[in-house]
Amino acid sequence: QVRLVESGGGLVQAGGSLRLSCAASGSIFSVNAMGWYRQAPGKQRELVVAIISGGSTNYADSVKGRFTISRDNAKNTVYLQMNSLKPEDTAVYYCNARIITTATLTSRDYWGQGTQVTVSS
Repeated sequence: QVRLVESGGGLVQAGGSLRLSCAASGSIFSVNAMGWYRQAPGKQRELVVAIISGGSTNYADSVKGRFTISRDNAKNTVYLQMNSLKPEDTAVYYCNARIITTATLTSRDYWGQGTQVTVSS
């Protein structure tokens, strides 16, 4: 009943920028938190950044000062502006959202299918 659709991934040279988008749709009552995770080849999925309903953010140390998360609440959309990209940022980036649905009025996590980000050196 809830879908997260990511877009904006691609191939970029080191030092370049990309902007990822994630739009949530469906029977949404409220969105308590949204965030971005990534998984590089052979590595565990890790948190990149999360933003909660109050606006507080938590960034991974590896992306602080380079990545910025933002929200458009009217569109149930979250963005990830990625600047000064490094080859080690190469990964599949997944959108995550903690959502209360109109059907259940309970909170649960939803995941997008991922978008590939590749940074060449």
